[in-house]
Amino acid sequence: MLPTRVKLLLSEGHSCYRPRRDGERKRKSVRGCIVGQDLSVLALSIVKQGEGEIPGLTDVVNPKRLGPKRATKIRRFFGLSKQDDVRKFVIRREVVPKKEGAKPYTKAPKIQRLVTPQRMQHKRHRIALKRRRAEAAKDAANEYAQLLAKRVHEEREKRTELRKRRASSLRK
Repeated sequence: MLPTRVKLLLSEGHSCYRPRRDGERKRKSVRGCIVGQDLSVLALSIVKQGEGEIPGLTDVVNPKRLGPKRATKIRRFFGLSKQDDVRKFVIRREVVPKKEGAKPYTKAPKIQRLVTPQRMQHKRHRIALKRRRAEAAKDAANEYAQLLAKRVHEEREKRTELRKRRASSLRK
């Protein structure tokens, strides 16, 4: 972890590089764990815990400051069914006001993707609009088909009349 980009000379066997020829090496810019002496802090994660406890790290349990905000995630977190009210299970935190004599109060996140009667109504309205539009389009198509059929019929009648007129004029 250096503050700048590092270009390493990579050869066969290194990750992030596939040589195109035998013995080929290439200097490439790679992101990775290059620890330099100019770093003051390293962000590490414990993969496997040993037999001893690390003081201040593995012997203390720090709870999450914020709970889930999305309705489905709250359900999963508490193992709720779809019938349970999610609003009762939101993780609230108590806030101590800075003013003197003011009561402490609780804060909770606004639940997202919560299925409310209003949302259901909006959905029903959208579906009804869609259905109405489909029916209107069907009616318009029927109307147009009838008009087209009528015009074709009139055209045919005109043509037959013209033929009859021509035929009668030829007889005379």
